[in-house]
Amino acid sequence: MKETDYDNPWIYNDEPFTSDDIGEHVGFVYLLTAPDGKKYVGKKLFVSKRKLPPLKGKTRRRTKISESDWKTYYGSSEQVQELIESGTLFKREILHLCRSKGELSYLEAKEQFDREVLLRDDYFNGIIQVKIHASHVRNLKEDDED
Repeated sequence: MKETDYDNPWIYNDEPFTSDDIGEHVGFVYLLTAPDGKKYVGKKLFVSKRKLPPLKGKTRRRTKISESDWKTYYGSSEQVQELIESGTLFKREILHLCRSKGELSYLEAKEQFDREVLLRDDYFNGIIQVKIHASHVRNLKEDDED
Protein backbone atom coordinates (compact mmCIF):
# COMPACT_ATOMS: atom_id res chain seq x y z
CA MET A 1 0.00 0.00 0.00
CA LYS A 2 1.04 3.57 -0.56
CA GLU A 3 1.95 5.99 2.23
CA THR A 4 -0.95 8.15 1.04
CA ASP A 5 -3.49 5.40 1.86
CA TYR A 6 -4.99 7.14 4.89
CA ASP A 7 -8.59 6.50 3.81
CA ASN A 8 -8.36 3.15 5.63
CA PRO A 9 -6.89 4.03 9.04
CA TRP A 10 -6.27 1.74 11.98
CA ILE A 11 -9.24 1.86 14.38
CA TYR A 12 -8.85 1.69 18.18
CA ASN A 13 -11.88 1.96 20.49
CA ASP A 14 -14.03 2.90 17.47
CA GLU A 15 -11.79 5.91 16.65
CA PRO A 16 -9.07 6.38 14.00
CA PHE A 17 -5.61 5.85 15.54
CA THR A 18 -2.80 8.31 14.70
CA SER A 19 0.87 8.80 15.58
CA ASP A 20 -0.23 11.24 18.30
CA ASP A 21 -1.98 8.35 20.10
CA ILE A 22 1.14 6.14 20.40
CA GLY A 23 2.41 7.57 23.70
CA GLU A 24 4.63 5.08 25.55
CA HIS A 25 3.45 2.07 23.55
CA VAL A 26 5.91 0.05 21.45
CA GLY A 27 3.37 -1.75 19.28
CA PHE A 28 -0.08 -3.23 18.92
CA VAL A 29 -1.97 -6.47 18.37
CA TYR A 30 -4.43 -6.17 15.51
CA LEU A 31 -7.32 -7.83 13.73
CA LEU A 32 -7.78 -7.56 9.97
CA THR A 33 -11.22 -8.41 8.59
CA ALA A 34 -11.87 -9.00 4.87
CA PRO A 35 -15.23 -8.09 3.30
CA ASP A 36 -16.17 -11.81 3.33
CA GLY A 37 -15.57 -11.96 7.12
CA LYS A 38 -12.27 -13.88 7.02
CA LYS A 39 -9.80 -12.54 9.61
CA TYR A 40 -6.11 -12.30 10.49
CA VAL A 41 -4.59 -11.66 13.94
CA GLY A 42 -1.08 -10.22 14.16
CA LYS A 43 1.21 -7.70 15.83
CA LYS A 44 3.14 -4.65 14.66
CA LEU A 45 5.83 -2.44 16.20
CA PHE A 46 5.59 1.35 15.95
CA VAL A 47 9.34 1.75 15.39
CA SER A 48 11.91 -0.10 13.33
CA LYS A 49 15.56 -0.50 14.26
CA ARG A 50 18.29 -1.03 11.68
CA LYS A 51 21.91 -1.85 12.41
CA LEU A 52 24.37 0.30 10.45
CA PRO A 53 28.09 -0.32 9.99
CA PRO A 54 30.46 1.51 12.36
CA LEU A 55 31.73 4.96 11.44
CA LYS A 56 35.24 5.18 10.05
CA GLY A 57 37.76 4.47 12.80
CA LYS A 58 35.12 3.07 15.17
CA THR A 59 34.25 -0.54 16.01
CA ARG A 60 30.72 -0.31 17.42
CA ARG A 61 27.82 -0.69 15.02
CA ARG A 62 25.23 2.07 15.00
CA THR A 63 21.47 1.69 15.38
CA LYS A 64 19.04 3.78 13.38
CA ILE A 65 15.57 4.05 14.91
CA SER A 66 12.66 5.34 12.83
CA GLU A 67 8.89 5.06 12.69
CA SER A 68 7.85 1.76 11.09
CA ASP A 69 5.38 1.35 8.24
CA TRP A 70 2.56 0.66 10.72
CA LYS A 71 0.18 3.18 9.12
CA THR A 72 0.11 1.27 5.83
CA TYR A 73 0.74 -2.24 7.20
CA TYR A 74 -1.62 -5.13 6.39
CA GLY A 75 0.08 -8.16 7.93
CA SER A 76 2.63 -10.74 6.85
CA SER A 77 0.20 -13.35 5.48
CA GLU A 78 0.81 -14.06 1.80
CA GLN A 79 -2.92 -14.60 1.25
CA VAL A 80 -3.69 -11.21 2.80
CA GLN A 81 -0.97 -9.55 0.70
CA GLU A 82 -2.42 -11.02 -2.51
CA LEU A 83 -5.90 -9.76 -1.61
CA ILE A 84 -4.53 -6.28 -0.83
CA GLU A 85 -2.74 -6.17 -4.20
CA SER A 86 -5.99 -7.16 -5.95
CA GLY A 87 -7.76 -4.21 -4.32
CA THR A 88 -9.51 -5.86 -1.38
CA LEU A 89 -10.02 -3.37 1.46
CA PHE A 90 -9.67 -4.85 4.96
CA LYS A 91 -11.09 -3.40 8.17
CA ARG A 92 -8.06 -2.73 10.41
CA GLU A 93 -8.65 -2.82 14.17
CA ILE A 94 -6.16 -2.42 17.02
CA LEU A 95 -7.08 -4.89 19.76
CA HIS A 96 -4.31 -4.11 22.29
CA LEU A 97 -1.70 -1.37 22.67
CA CYS A 98 1.45 -2.78 24.29
CA ARG A 99 4.25 -1.24 26.35
CA SER A 100 6.88 -3.93 25.69
CA LYS A 101 7.78 -6.48 23.03
CA GLY A 102 7.13 -9.31 25.49
CA GLU A 103 3.66 -8.00 26.23
CA LEU A 104 3.08 -7.64 22.48
CA SER A 105 4.09 -11.26 21.78
CA TYR A 106 2.05 -12.60 24.70
CA LEU A 107 -1.15 -10.78 23.76
CA GLU A 108 -0.81 -11.72 20.08
CA ALA A 109 -0.46 -15.43 20.99
CA LYS A 110 -3.28 -15.17 23.54
CA GLU A 111 -5.63 -13.67 20.93
CA GLN A 112 -4.62 -16.33 18.41
CA PHE A 113 -5.17 -19.21 20.83
CA ASP A 114 -8.41 -17.75 22.26
CA ARG A 115 -9.79 -17.32 18.75
CA GLU A 116 -8.49 -20.78 17.68
CA VAL A 117 -7.08 -19.27 14.48
CA LEU A 118 -5.33 -22.49 13.41
CA LEU A 119 -8.45 -24.63 13.84
CA ARG A 120 -10.94 -22.41 12.04
CA ASP A 121 -11.36 -21.79 8.32
CA ASP A 122 -12.40 -18.15 8.80
CA TYR A 123 -8.83 -17.05 9.72
CA PHE A 124 -5.85 -16.54 7.42
CA ASN A 125 -3.34 -17.36 10.20
CA GLY A 126 -1.25 -20.43 9.42
CA ILE A 127 1.25 -20.38 12.30
CA ILE A 128 1.52 -19.27 15.91
CA GLN A 129 5.11 -18.65 16.85
CA VAL A 130 6.08 -17.25 20.24
CA LYS A 131 8.75 -17.45 22.93
CA ILE A 132 7.94 -15.55 26.12
CA HIS A 133 9.42 -15.45 29.61
CA ALA A 134 7.36 -14.53 32.70
CA SER A 135 9.45 -11.37 33.15
CA HIS A 136 8.27 -10.18 29.71
CA VAL A 137 4.68 -9.93 30.93
CA ARG A 138 5.30 -8.52 34.40
CA ASN A 139 3.38 -5.34 33.51
CA LEU A 140 0.30 -7.38 32.57
CA LYS A 141 0.35 -9.01 36.03
CA GLU A 142 0.62 -5.61 37.72
CA ASP A 143 -2.28 -4.26 35.61
CA ASP A 144 -4.52 -7.15 36.75
CA GLU A 145 -3.77 -6.48 40.42
CA ASP A 146 -4.92 -2.83 40.18
